Amino acid sequence: MLLRVGSRGSRLALTQAERAAEALRRSGIEIALVPITTAGDRDRTRPFGEIGSRGVFVKELEEALLGGRIDVAVHSAKDMTSSDAEGLVVGAYTRREDARDALCGATELRPGMRIGTASVRRRAQLLALEPALSIEPLRGNIDTRLRKRGERGLDAVVLAACGLDRLGLDGEIGLRLDPSLMLPEAGQGALALQVRAGEEHLVADADDPETRRRVELERRCVALLGGGCLAPVAAHHDGVTLTALVADENGAWVERRSGDDPVSLAAELAAFVG
Repeated sequence: MLLRVGSRGSRLALTQAERAAEALRRSGIEIALVPITTAGDRDRTRPFGEIGSRGVFVKELEEALLGGRIDVAVHSAKDMTSSDAEGLVVGAYTRREDARDALCGATELRPGMRIGTASVRRRAQLLALEPALSIEPLRGNIDTRLRKRGERGLDAVVLAACGLDRLGLDGEIGLRLDPSLMLPEAGQGALALQVRAGEEHLVADADDPETRRRVELERRCVALLGGGCLAPVAAHHDGVTLTALVADENGAWVERRSGDDPVSLAAELAAFVG
């Protein structure tokens, strides 16, 4: 059997797609990788909110899947919308890797630091930790953001630790931010293999049930909160407890709740979203 596996064309995305492909090959499946450019890849300067809502890195992959041009789409689970597109499902989640955010260029947060990130979630939590930080918008792939840190004289940038690990760039990490300090994006650290509804069997052997359990609870919570690229909302399950967060975009306040049920957590936090 030959499966056409679609992926974004960045070095990290192709590395992740190859990891997913290797998991599928162990089941005797032949793989053809198909690079696809997304809206988020084409426009690397404007804020996400000006390009579109959450999902700017997945829409074209989903359209290729629905159009029959590919059989599987590989996404960073954190880039996906909080609910599945009609006609599509996540057939597998690979085993989750480090879900934490990473501070690159420094080993601690200090007043007055200039830190680059395009994420409102990271911005809100960084400013809540240290209000005297200067948060500067920074977009691009991992290599670009690391390079721009030096070019712009930034003290640090914040990136997903898992992406740095996958590219062998873990030496760039000065501090891995514990979720108690910086709650990760829902799904961060996991890869999602999306297929057309009814074709889950194509990737079923690559699915990690525990990762699926945690990530689906996170996605459910964020969906109920209506979170996305424009809202400082986060959810993370550590294997025992689900924690969700909403915040002011400038870090003036952060509300966290922990428990077992995404519905009740979202209901508690909903009063702060609006």
